[in-house]
Amino acid sequence: MLRGGSRSGKTFLLVRAIIQRAINAPGSRHAIFRFRFNHAKTSIWADTLPKVLKLCFPTLRVRFDKTDFYVEFPNGSQIWIAGLDDKERVEKILGAEYVTLYFNESSQIPWGSVEMAMSRLAQKCELAPEIAQATGRTHLALKAYFDCNPPSKLHWSFQLFRAKLKPGTKEALPNPDDYVEMKVNPSDNADNLPAEYFEVLASMSAAQRLRFEAGEWASEVNGALWALEDRQTEGGEIPGLDRHRIAATALPDMQRIVVSVDPSGTKGDGGGDDIGIVVAGKGVDGRAYVLEDATCQLSPEGWGRRVADKVEKWGADCVVAERNFGGAMVGAVLRAGGGSKMPRFKEVTATRGKVIRAEPIAALYEQGKVSHVGQFPDLEDQMCNFTIAGFVGEGSPDRADALVWAMTELMMGKAGYSMESLL
Repeated sequence: MLRGGSRSGKTFLLVRAIIQRAINAPGSRHAIFRFRFNHAKTSIWADTLPKVLKLCFPTLRVRFDKTDFYVEFPNGSQIWIAGLDDKERVEKILGAEYVTLYFNESSQIPWGSVEMAMSRLAQKCELAPEIAQATGRTHLALKAYFDCNPPSKLHWSFQLFRAKLKPGTKEALPNPDDYVEMKVNPSDNADNLPAEYFEVLASMSAAQRLRFEAGEWASEVNGALWALEDRQTEGGEIPGLDRHRIAATALPDMQRIVVSVDPSGTKGDGGGDDIGIVVAGKGVDGRAYVLEDATCQLSPEGWGRRVADKVEKWGADCVVAERNFGGAMVGAVLRAGGGSKMPRFKEVTATRGKVIRAEPIAALYEQGKVSHVGQFPDLEDQMCNFTIAGFVGEGSPDRADALVWAMTELMMGKAGYSMESLL
């Protein structure tokens, strides 16, 4: 990964590297991805790729296919341009195997999309004889390139390249030395930039300069209701989520346990938002404990059974679910999934916005009244992307919404929402 400030030459460097790899291995295939296809066309296809070819490979004659957006070299190698928001095109491109993948502006790309594309990094391609002789190798090594203006430390790019952890699970990488990052900033590219550009960077806020000039990851999202790390404010220190973590062996007896559900309209086919499912309890010490994040992408029948399984596993005395997608549907799904095993069910209806509902729960964390029993990386990522201006993460905050409903039920009674009980 090349990470760093804006206009530092990251894209130019990596496009040049891919072109050289295409030259070195006849018949090789390479793909350059951006999150949106329109951005890939205007940035890579129409700007950087032609510029690199003109400046670095002036005698090379390539064919630009303007229908399928790939360039073909005299030796049969190809470089394809794609946007991960175009499902039909992505499926077509990923029908083949590649020896190089490049994720441009990867801070905008969801980790799930990266994983999907990485499954096609599998082309076995022989090097040209002269290159093989010079390097002592017979085949071109598989490579995945990334670049970004660093977002916050919650992003998968930080987890993968700096913390050397698998995004989502935060397990240690089996081969951490395979993941290497290098910082490249505008000052490294000063000869190719107007002097006025650095005045523009200097006029930015401190948070923006950290990202676009210094090329560093932010420790937290600006204005976030929660943070992973402790932070100082005018009112004193606010403990981050890492300080709230405890081991299961330290868990006290529970007064109550609830399973909270934030339903969605998904059919369980990978489309739509996840169904947020969080298990939480209130201990005999009066504090709240997050016990499990069981969020899933299943059909209504599937997530109904999943809720029933969590009720049985934890001995929950109540299921709390937000009224959604027809209201009575949620109760019907849960009754069908759990049958006679289902405990009391409460259907809640939001009367205020997500941020307003979340703020008093964030205050409970600041007061040290909530603990997480273990690691919940996806849930915590969503929590730390909740700001006073709204949710700034990817997709819907399904897990965090379920957490808020659970904490409200356990710690705050009926404040902030209307509720009706269904038997």
